Amino acid sequence: MAKAKTNYTCSECGGISSKWTGQCSSCQQWNTMVETVVEAAGANRFSQGAHQSLAQTAPVLSLNDIEALDVPRFGTGIEEFDRVLGGGLVAGGVVLIGGDPGIGKSTLLLQALANMSQVKSVLYVSGEESGAQIALRAKRLAVDAKELKLQAEIQLEKILGTLADLKPQVAVIDSIQTLYSDALASAPGSVAQVRECAAQLTRFAKMNGTTIILVGHVTKEGSLAGPRVLEHIVDCVLYFEGDNHSSFRLVRAIKNRFGAVNELGVFAMTEKGLKGVSNPSALFLSSHENQVPGSCVMVTQEGTRPLLVEVQALVDTSHLPNARRLSVGLEQNRLAMLLAVLHRHAGIAAFDQDVFINAVGGVKITEPAADLAVLMAINSSMRNKALPNGFVVFGEVGLAGEIRPAPRGQERLREAAKLGFSIAMIPKANAPKQAIEGMTIIPVERIDDAFNRLRELQ
Repeated sequence: MAKAKTNYTCSECGGISSKWTGQCSSCQQWNTMVETVVEAAGANRFSQGAHQSLAQTAPVLSLNDIEALDVPRFGTGIEEFDRVLGGGLVAGGVVLIGGDPGIGKSTLLLQALANMSQVKSVLYVSGEESGAQIALRAKRLAVDAKELKLQAEIQLEKILGTLADLKPQVAVIDSIQTLYSDALASAPGSVAQVRECAAQLTRFAKMNGTTIILVGHVTKEGSLAGPRVLEHIVDCVLYFEGDNHSSFRLVRAIKNRFGAVNELGVFAMTEKGLKGVSNPSALFLSSHENQVPGSCVMVTQEGTRPLLVEVQALVDTSHLPNARRLSVGLEQNRLAMLLAVLHRHAGIAAFDQDVFINAVGGVKITEPAADLAVLMAINSSMRNKALPNGFVVFGEVGLAGEIRPAPRGQERLREAAKLGFSIAMIPKANAPKQAIEGMTIIPVERIDDAFNRLRELQ
């Protein structure tokens, strides 16, 4: 029997090479070439017959002639999930949701489908669990799933046939890596199969107006498994964040064609499934009776939501030739840069000190507006002197020692005032034109000015 011909496909960009190489010649990524079986040229699988196409050729129109309409949405019955989606699901939209095993993807989607099944036709397609396992989960979660349709299947053609027969308004595919198409000879989960199955399901969703939610596996690095083109095909990409050992889960929107990106939803894992958290700032603030050294509260902006997060710092004398720099929830390279700014522009040296930074609650802060809070926490730990009660900060610190403004400063200040904070140190460019009741605003322009104003308060 002749050996099947194979080539190597890049899992990032889909580039093809006849032999294995350590680096993809198309996107320059390392160790992304995966061996795949070369598919034989056959009938066009995107057509039903020799001359009959599933989709007619779209006419060419002028952009001015096309009416711009708001996309109608419908809710999932879970407020935090709707927030991340940008207000709810869109007819014909394709959502990809990924996360670590056991973090709660299937639980959240089962709850959402059970809620939507009361008013819409829904279908749950499972390629990983049997119907009995999903029924047990629904019983444990105590959800009303009488109207929820379920199919345990992994063959794409059968799933598309079921979708065509039932015409559900919402369908969940759990998971895309378990599906396979008869048109391809490669194994389920391979680059070719994932790309083909996702493309066929997306095409069905766009033609029939069915909302499809795909569950995706993640690699050990935490990114979605399969080709990068999978994220380009879909309309919305959501990631589950958080530790399996914690009862809290964060769902973040990485891509959304119908809403804001970097939107954040906060959930608590309970015996009855995932429940939305109405006041997530309380999760990220420690409940100290009194202020402690090395702790500073900042206001970060996650999408359209301002969140108050506690940043903790521990500075200790180093007994190693090279002092350690460790940050959890914040970028480590930025910490090294901020320590250099602290020394050069504020005269506070930490070259012989171990510096540890942590964002409380497991949240990941990626915006530079956390810079000022990090420096305040480091200075507080080095002096072993707590910051004033009700003190909150935000602001980006530049290499020249200047404090740059942060976007949506007014919303951040209103959120801090609502939670009882009375003193806010902010960039001068973010100073409000009108006073905020119950809050003292301290606008600063440079890092040395910020520390001088802080010493006056202490």
